[in-house]
Amino acid sequence: MSDTTHDGAIAMTAPPSPDEGLTSAQLAAKYGLSVSGARPGLVEYIGQLWGRRHFILAFSSAKLTSQYSQAKLGQLWQVATPLLNAAVYYMIFGLILDSGRGMDKEVFIPFLVTGVFVFTFTQTSVMAGVRAISGNLGLVRALHFPRAALPISFALQQLQQLMFSMIVLFVIAASFGSYPSLSWLLIVPALAMQFVFNIGLALIMARLGSKTPDLAQLMPFIMRTWMYASGVMFSISVMLKDKPEWIGHVLSYNPAAIYMDLIRFALIDGYGASNLPPHVWVAGALWAVLLGVAGFVYFWKAEERYGRG
Repeated sequence: MSDTTHDGAIAMTAPPSPDEGLTSAQLAAKYGLSVSGARPGLVEYIGQLWGRRHFILAFSSAKLTSQYSQAKLGQLWQVATPLLNAAVYYMIFGLILDSGRGMDKEVFIPFLVTGVFVFTFTQTSVMAGVRAISGNLGLVRALHFPRAALPISFALQQLQQLMFSMIVLFVIAASFGSYPSLSWLLIVPALAMQFVFNIGLALIMARLGSKTPDLAQLMPFIMRTWMYASGVMFSISVMLKDKPEWIGHVLSYNPAAIYMDLIRFALIDGYGASNLPPHVWVAGALWAVLLGVAGFVYFWKAEERYGRG
C-alpha cells in the first residue's frame, strides 16, 4: 500500500499482519510452538523415563563406584558401615539395655543386623532423595531429561549397595542357625515392595529438597526418630506389652517396621509368624503402591520448575 504526503512524496505503508490481534497462546497454536521445558503428560513422562532406563542404571552404578573411591578399603565400606552400626547397637541395646529380652542370642543378633541393614536401605534412599535435585543442579540445567530419573537412580544405587550387605547378612544368619531354605525366597517380594516405597519417598523428598535445601540438615533427626520407633533394635510387641494396644498397632504398621519384619520372618528360623501383625503382606503392598504412585505424581507435578530460579 502507498500514500501521498504533504510534499508530494509517496510513502509506503506495510500491509496489516495476519497475526495482528492474536494472543500468545493463539500464536503458539498457529505455528506449532510449545513452552521450553514444559511438563509433559503423565503417560508421556513415564515413556520418557523408560527411554532413559539405561541412563538411570549407568548413573546409579557410577555413583556407587565413586562413593568410596577415595577410601583405602573402597567398596568394603558398603558392608562395613552398617555392620559397625549393628555392632554398636548390639553393645548398647543388646548387652547393656537388654532390648533382646524374650529372644535367644541366635535369634536376636540376626534380628538386629537385619533391622539395621533394611532400615539403612530406606534411610539412605531418603537422604539421597533430598539432595537429588539440589545437589545436581549443573546436570539438571545442562541436559534435558525427565528429572525423576535422578531420585530413582539414587534409590537404585542404595538397592545395589544393599545387595552387598545381604551377602554378609546371609552369612550371619547361617552362623546363628538359620540356614538357607525356601522361606528365603520371600525376601525378594519384600525387598521389591520396599524398593517401590523408597522410590516414592525419595521422589517426595526430592521435590521438597529442591526448594528447601536446609531440609537435608533436618532429615537425620527425623530418620533417627523413625528408626527408634520402628523396632530396629527391639521387638515392638515385647517392649510395648504393658502399653496401650493402639500404640503397638501404630508402630507395627509403620512401613519401616513392616519391611523389616517381613525380611526377618523370611530369613530367621526362630522369628515366626506370631511376631508379625495381621495382614502384613497386604499392608506392605499397600504402602508400596500408595507411596510409589503418590510420590511419582507429586514429583511430576513440579517437573518444569526443577533447576529454575
